[in-house]
Amino acid sequence: MSRRAIIAGAGIGGLAAAIALLQAGFRVAIYEKADTLEEFGAGLQLTPNATRILSRLGVLNRVLPFASKPHAVLVLRGSDDLELTRMPLDGAERRWGSPYLVIHRADLRRALVEAVRGHPGVELSLGATVLDFADDSGRLSVGLTIDMTQARDDADLLIGADGLRSRVRGQLGFGAPDRAEFTGRVAYRAIVEADDAEIRSSRDNIVLRLGTDAHLVQYALRRGSLINLVATIKSASSTGGADRQGDCAGTRSILQSAFAGWSKEVRSLTSAPLQWRGWPLYCRPPISSFSLGRVALVGDAAHPMAPFLAQGAAQAIEDAGALAHVFARVQDVPAAVSIYSRDRVGRAARVQREALKLGRIYHVSGPPALARDITMRLLGSRGLLRRYDWLYGA
Repeated sequence: MSRRAIIAGAGIGGLAAAIALLQAGFRVAIYEKADTLEEFGAGLQLTPNATRILSRLGVLNRVLPFASKPHAVLVLRGSDDLELTRMPLDGAERRWGSPYLVIHRADLRRALVEAVRGHPGVELSLGATVLDFADDSGRLSVGLTIDMTQARDDADLLIGADGLRSRVRGQLGFGAPDRAEFTGRVAYRAIVEADDAEIRSSRDNIVLRLGTDAHLVQYALRRGSLINLVATIKSASSTGGADRQGDCAGTRSILQSAFAGWSKEVRSLTSAPLQWRGWPLYCRPPISSFSLGRVALVGDAAHPMAPFLAQGAAQAIEDAGALAHVFARVQDVPAAVSIYSRDRVGRAARVQREALKLGRIYHVSGPPALARDITMRLLGSRGLLRRYDWLYGA
C-alpha cells in the first residue's frame, strides 16, 4: 500500500509539497481552511533557486506562459532616481542554472492547483482546518473541522503548510499561533494598469528605490499590462493606520507623507492606484527543527521571513524540493522528515537573518544612507552578482 500524506494548507508551499510527495509515490490529502481558492495577492519574484525546483517538480512549463523575465534589478536613490547599482539578469540561466522570473501570485497558485487537481492521487478539500494530531501506533490521527463539523483522518505523514500562525507548528512546541512578532513595518501592495501610471523606468526591469524609513519596489506583470507596486514603510502599529482591505483616506495620507520628498515618478506611482492593501510584516526567530516524528513544517509555518530578499515563496518551494529529494531515497517517514529538517534548517535560518538585515540597510538615513549608497556604487554589477551566488545558485 502506498504511503499517505495530509497537508494542512493549499498555499504555494502546501501545493508544491503535494507535488513533491506525489512524485515520491504518496497519496495526498490537502485540507485548506478557505472556502474557495480565490485569485488574490499581487506579484512575486521567482528567483533561480525556486525556478530550478519548479523545473524538477515538472511544473515550470505550466508557470512560464504567465511569467516574465526581467532584464535587471535596478537600485535607485528614491529622492532623485539616481542609479546606485544594477544586477543584470539576462545571464541568470548561465550563471545560476535557471531563470529569474516575476509572476502574479494568483497565476503561480493556479498553475500549482492545476498540477495537483489533475492527479488521481490527490484529494483537495476546502473549508477544512487541521486542528491537532496524535501518533496512533505509528500512524497519525489528524483532527479536522470540515464545514463546521468535527472529523478525523489518518496518514503516515503530516505536512504543516498552514502559514505564519500555524496550528501544526504550535502543537510541535515551536510557538503558539499568536506569537508572531511585528517587525515595525507595513507593506502596502497594489497593482495598477500600466497605461495609468507615469513610468519612465523600463518596464522590463525590477526597480527598487531606497529612502529614509521606506522603500518602493515596482515591476511589470502579465506581459507588461500591469505594474506591481510594493511600498514598505516604518509603522508604529501593525494596522499602519489604514484599512487592510481597501483604499481609504488614511492610506493615501500615510503614503503621501512617507514619500513626500521622493522623486516625481515615485509620487506619481504611489498616487496612481485606486486601491492599496496594507500588510503588516511579521517574523519569528529561526527554530532548531522543522520536524518531529511523522510531522514536518514547510513555508511560513517553518520559517516566516521578512520580504526584503524576495524569498518567501522561493523558500517554500525549496522546502518542497527537499521533501522530493529525501523521500525519493528514504522510505521510513520519521527518518526522512528528520533528514529534511537537517538539510533545510540552517539555510532557511540564514535567509531569515539576511532578509531582516537587508531591510535595515534599505531604510537607513543620514550618514549611514550615504555610506550605503557609496558602497553600492563601488560594488557594481559584478560584485552584486557574487553577493547572491550563495542564494540563487544553491
